[in-house]
Amino acid sequence: MKTTSTTTRTAALRFWQRFGGGAPTTSRTMATASAGKEELVKTTLYELHKEMGGDMVPFAGYELPVLYKGENGGVMKEHLWCREDGKAALFDVSHMGQIRWHGKDRTQFLEKIVVGDIAGLAPGQGCLSLVTNEKGGIIDDTVITNAGDYIYMVVNGATKFGDMEHFKEQMAAFDGEVCMDYLEDSMQLLALQGPGAAKAVAKLLPSTVDLVKMPFMT
Repeated sequence: MKTTSTTTRTAALRFWQRFGGGAPTTSRTMATASAGKEELVKTTLYELHKEMGGDMVPFAGYELPVLYKGENGGVMKEHLWCREDGKAALFDVSHMGQIRWHGKDRTQFLEKIVVGDIAGLAPGQGCLSLVTNEKGGIIDDTVITNAGDYIYMVVNGATKFGDMEHFKEQMAAFDGEVCMDYLEDSMQLLALQGPGAAKAVAKLLPSTVDLVKMPFMT
């Protein structure tokens, strides 16, 4: 279900105010290549980025903030904030490619095109993996999660369309039941990073969830 712009922006702003301590947030944008006449896509948080002083630039077909203006903004301050003890930064990474894999043979198919034990993932568990070509060369990196009824995959925004063309080619040669559901921009994606990320998220989770003991990439 598509989240409305107002709901998403309000929730994100409250999270930043509560856990960010007024610190700047930034989108993971490390390049500002010109998009020419291409119509740029705006994420649901676009207006919030603008309200917070985001310097919007083209990136992977989207209009995203490369930095935030103001006393606490700027590349260096934002960079250091995300790495200081007890601090965390929230990234708008909605430009990345989100895919749901369906079909009874989805796991078997994915193990043919990525590196890792996908069949061994417990429900709710994820892993960092690599998308490879027929010769084992690396096409992209990806995060894959066993979501129970489907497998959830995230690939890089700048390469997602090329990745999906590769997936379609492999699906055409696959003798099994598998379906690729590209979520396009129907679902937004946020990433909380930094030494204080676990503590911030813990305030939103049930007390039974112990993030300290959670293995990497689960």
